[in-house]
Amino acid sequence: METNMRLKALTSALLTLTLTIQLTACGTVFYPERRGQISGEIDPGVAILNGIGLLFYIIPGVVAFAVDFTTGAIYFPDARYSLAPERLNEAADASGQVDPLALKAILQEDLHLDLPSGQLHQMGSMNKT
Repeated sequence: METNMRLKALTSALLTLTLTIQLTACGTVFYPERRGQISGEIDPGVAILNGIGLLFYIIPGVVAFAVDFTTGAIYFPDARYSLAPERLNEAADASGQVDPLALKAILQEDLHLDLPSGQLHQMGSMNKT
């Protein structure tokens, strides 16, 4: 009787751990900096992890693929620059107006990209229209 209870507890713990790993084992968790990409080359490591979810549990596997394709985290980063949308939102105020100086600071800090001041003024004038 006691052995049977231990076996049930161990099975429950193992099942819970496996399900938890599958629900979180996707590119969005492992590579949050990849979010926001629209297309590109699929990372086979992330695809395999999501595929394991399909083998053992259909619903978590489908959810993992859906989340990764929706967020773009399943794609390898390409040669272009990318930033998470949340990071870019820091340059906008409550009304949605973009502060060119804040945007320039974010681009310089995260991407080491220095915009010429002419482009900065163009962005500011586009914002006021």
